[in-house]
Amino acid sequence: MLFRDLSFAIAAGTLTRIEGPNGTGKTTLLRILASLNDSYSGQIMWRGQPRAWRREEFLRNLLYIGHRPGIKPLLTPLENLRALMAGRQQTEDETLRRALEGTGLGGFQDVPSGQLSAGQQRRVALARLLISEEPLWVLDEAFTAVDHTGVAAIEELLLQRARRGGAVVVTTHHDLQLPGMARITLGGVADDG
Repeated sequence: MLFRDLSFAIAAGTLTRIEGPNGTGKTTLLRILASLNDSYSGQIMWRGQPRAWRREEFLRNLLYIGHRPGIKPLLTPLENLRALMAGRQQTEDETLRRALEGTGLGGFQDVPSGQLSAGQQRRVALARLLISEEPLWVLDEAFTAVDHTGVAAIEELLLQRARRGGAVVVTTHHDLQLPGMARITLGGVADDG
């Protein structure tokens, strides 16, 4: 058992960091929240009802970016981003290009992603943050392999999302210190804001 007696609420307009040492279940918890892991007991609610009753609505309102970037090395960043957005929302290629430029990948849109650095591959996945309309973001180690400039840009995106009424749940080993961010330490809850 990774954790027990865990109870918390994620409200619109909030930033929440799940923290704890390696192996304590941070990624498992995010995967449970994102409906990718059903090996748990307990109840997860979505807008006042059991999530299972509103699963499709929940998934339409969720942007999940996992620990791995989830991109295909043979596809270009533009092709990867197009595939990642397919079925989520209608997005023009020009919007996808601007998102890639916004993550520092201008000029790399047509290079096979397998030729990019780990940080650049992560930026392909993170480009979705610039065009996402989903109100709930669940991000697992979003800062992995990202340089200082990219980290500052991601932090600003998270703050903007919360200011616009979205909710963000994130795990990171980065020293994330955002105003009003709640912290959930597996085994207890501490609120910094």
